[in-house]
Amino acid sequence: MLLIGKTSAAIRALTALFLTKTQKTCVAITISIIDTKGVIQQTIEEKTAHTEFEVLQTIPSERFGYLNLVRLQPKTGRKHQLRKHMFGIGNPILGDQTYFNEGLVLKGKGLYLHAATLSFIPPFSKVAVRITKALPKKFKTIFRDALIH
Repeated sequence: MLLIGKTSAAIRALTALFLTKTQKTCVAITISIIDTKGVIQQTIEEKTAHTEFEVLQTIPSERFGYLNLVRLQPKTGRKHQLRKHMFGIGNPILGDQTYFNEGLVLKGKGLYLHAATLSFIPPFSKVAVRITKALPKKFKTIFRDALIH
């Protein structure tokens, strides 16, 4: 998802908005056994980072033990926050070649992290906006019955 401001004022307003007043939901496929839901609070680059997660579906995997379809809601916006948080709790994102467990990296298929929804109130119109993007085909290939709301 890419959101662009047309004017300098819009760009500044959107930048300020995205620091604190947006709701983002991402979906990822993670590796290994994971709690059903939880909150991750870890420091990233000396700043507090907070992510909420919920497992939507888990399936066994010969290669990875288990694969999980996980809804992620970052409450802060640190660089690589979701990737670092999932790796930090022992559940790296499938396809991540930077934050991975030795021997458990999937190469050549890309990162299985998807920006699913973005909700915000634009600074000028003040009318709530919710942008939603369907799961990519590669997610549906693994989790055939996945429905994301």
